[in-house]
Amino acid sequence: MDLAELTALLTPEGLRLVDELGALDAAGDVAATVSRLRSAGRAPELVAAAVGQARLRSRARAKFGAFADRMLFTRAGLEQATRLEIAASHAGRFRDAGIRAVADLGCGIGGDALALAGIGLDVLAVDADEVTAALAAYNLAPFGDAATVRHARAQDVDLAGIDAVWLDPARRTAGHGETTRLGAEEWSPPLDWVWQLAARMPAGVKLGPAFDRTLIPDDAEAQWISVDGSTIELVVWTGALARPGIRRAALVVRGGAAAELTAGADAPDAEVRPLGAYLHEPEGAVIRARLIGEVARSLGAGMIDEKIAYLTSDATVDGPAESPFVQSFRIREQLPNDVKALARALRERGIGTLEIKKRGVDVDPAALRTKLKLHGSASATLIVTRVGDRRLTLLADRL
Repeated sequence: MDLAELTALLTPEGLRLVDELGALDAAGDVAATVSRLRSAGRAPELVAAAVGQARLRSRARAKFGAFADRMLFTRAGLEQATRLEIAASHAGRFRDAGIRAVADLGCGIGGDALALAGIGLDVLAVDADEVTAALAAYNLAPFGDAATVRHARAQDVDLAGIDAVWLDPARRTAGHGETTRLGAEEWSPPLDWVWQLAARMPAGVKLGPAFDRTLIPDDAEAQWISVDGSTIELVVWTGALARPGIRRAALVVRGGAAAELTAGADAPDAEVRPLGAYLHEPEGAVIRARLIGEVARSLGAGMIDEKIAYLTSDATVDGPAESPFVQSFRIREQLPNDVKALARALRERGIGTLEIKKRGVDVDPAALRTKLKLHGSASATLIVTRVGDRRLTLLADRL
């Protein structure tokens, strides 16, 4: 979105048109809508902006639910925005620490600021991009004076009267469309400045889950977060926002239910042991936080290989121990690694629906599924991994 589209959009006519369009998902619907609006004499800038927003609102419902239907977005802003349920969790931490006024430095389209203002905190939301700041101002308008938006660089903001900061340093190229990742030296604001600020006042710093762990301050709490099987972010908490004695945390949200594993440091890995009756796949947040050993010991499980993040345990009278920090599978049998022999074995078992998981091997699940030419009414999970130099192909059932 450029300034011309923004100007056309932020008018009564533009906003009314976006609301009238509703959800636009299919490419055919988009093309037909554009053609209809242009034929009706609508300005090109208005058509582009309104149709673009209708498409983005449809996509945004996955992150913002019903709130998406009254928000405005850029494609890059939506891509980088925190899911509302996670933003609400972050906001609760500020409130519980006694924070009253928060500066959101790098607010994007305002998702985190929305959650902060929504629980009664005063928010100063700042973004260096003019279009993005304008959309954040629109999205935060319902909160009145409790949420102020400024178009400025984070480094230039006066933080007088601010109790804590939330930072989402840009890890991608600036812009409103497609983005690409940047090197650490190119982040905005610079990481050195971010860490200096976080050392002076309570801060939450949102980062990618694969962020270089050696750059995390030793006295900070590092919390990795997984939602419905995807590891979405790392947040580094400092000052009063860091919980005493906790340096590593894995927050796992699945189906709306949340569970968290915490520790004072990386946990030692569990011992390697022979393959048992069950295989357990730790959540990505647990792996990133290096708390696999904690989960393994709670399950009475061991590693299948010191370099592979799969756990295994034996059968018991009551079945396997359960944990919200793993996905568990009952192993049926080991199958051939050869694709033709594997396809034959699956046909013999009538398996037509197959979930394929892999770890530690060079396998493209989509390509493998095509080669297997599955037929049948039964379903199962195929796990392809390795132990040492030996490849394992396991047929299993998800528990």
